[in-house]
Amino acid sequence: MAMKRVAASTIRAFTSPGNSSSLVLTRRLHGSPGSKKIVGVFYKANEYASMNPNFMGCAERALGIREWLESQGHQYIVTDDKEGPNCELEKHIPDLEVLITTPFHPAYVTAERIKRAKNLKLLLTAGIGSDHVDLKAAAAAGLTVAEITGSNVVSVAEDELMRILILVRNFLPGHHQVINGEWNVAGIAHRAYDLEGKIVGTVGAGRIGKLLLQRLKPFNCNLLYHDRIKMDPELEKQTGAKFEEDLDAMLPKCDIIVINMPLTEKTKGMFNKDMIAKLKKGVLIVNNARGAIMDTQAVVDACTSGHIAGYSGDVWNPQPAPKDHPWRYMPNQAMTPHISGTTIDGQLRYAAGVKDMLERYFKGEDFPPQNYIVKEGELASQYR
Repeated sequence: MAMKRVAASTIRAFTSPGNSSSLVLTRRLHGSPGSKKIVGVFYKANEYASMNPNFMGCAERALGIREWLESQGHQYIVTDDKEGPNCELEKHIPDLEVLITTPFHPAYVTAERIKRAKNLKLLLTAGIGSDHVDLKAAAAAGLTVAEITGSNVVSVAEDELMRILILVRNFLPGHHQVINGEWNVAGIAHRAYDLEGKIVGTVGAGRIGKLLLQRLKPFNCNLLYHDRIKMDPELEKQTGAKFEEDLDAMLPKCDIIVINMPLTEKTKGMFNKDMIAKLKKGVLIVNNARGAIMDTQAVVDACTSGHIAGYSGDVWNPQPAPKDHPWRYMPNQAMTPHISGTTIDGQLRYAAGVKDMLERYFKGEDFPPQNYIVKEGELASQYR
């Protein structure tokens, strides 16, 4: 008993505020041996789970790692129940060591949850985008937050291109006519355009933004991009994209705007009423980044007035979107649930990535540098 008290006081001393050794201790604990409690939060696939053996991102298959984890003596709890004080996730907060979740059915890791998760050391995102975690609280607690960088960037970039074409060609009204037994060409053609020659701007040119620009090149658009970092000159030349340092100067030029930046304190609510008013009347917007980058009501008002001629995306605030979310009912929208990054191909990549990172974690090895979102108290540059 005395030994336990000494050990506890030693840990408190190392992890007390202002002690520079606290992060080193946390890092060492990441490689500690023994059985670990791992919790995965994924959406339920129900009857669809059995329709594809590679459907890894659902609760029923749980990334395909259960047998592997349990064979090593670890406990693997999987649930889709993540909201409210009596949810299944809450039961495991006090003693879980690793939490795995996805952007498609995110477990919101608040500062309050982090405070109660005394044994938590690693937060893994099966996919890209860790804004469901209070990153500052995670950093202050010495947690590691990591994601499977690159796992579904192709999936999202392809989806963005599809949404651009759906909006430009006014596809959905035509599809609805077919379903409703109608035939009114004029009702579609009066606002259907070619993509060629249009000015397309991406706000953010990271991995997804670059892939989108490459895919847009054959359509002979005028491509613009805004980012913290200028692209490699060779890639700029290859895509023909022009760097716009001043976002406020770029946006009014665009016929089509694609959001490709992370959700941070700086970008939350960036596209508000004032920002949208500066955009070209009749602009089309695609947002597969994060719903909270947009002011929800400002988007509704602009779609209703026609200032935004079309809005499409798969991200909402919050997620899952409630039944009364106004984006479900606003005009000129082509919204879907959060699906762009969870194709079967994407699922296979991020399932393999999670297994690789867990293997590294069990061995006390570092992750690939680009996968870290929070490491040793420091946030990745895109979240600062």
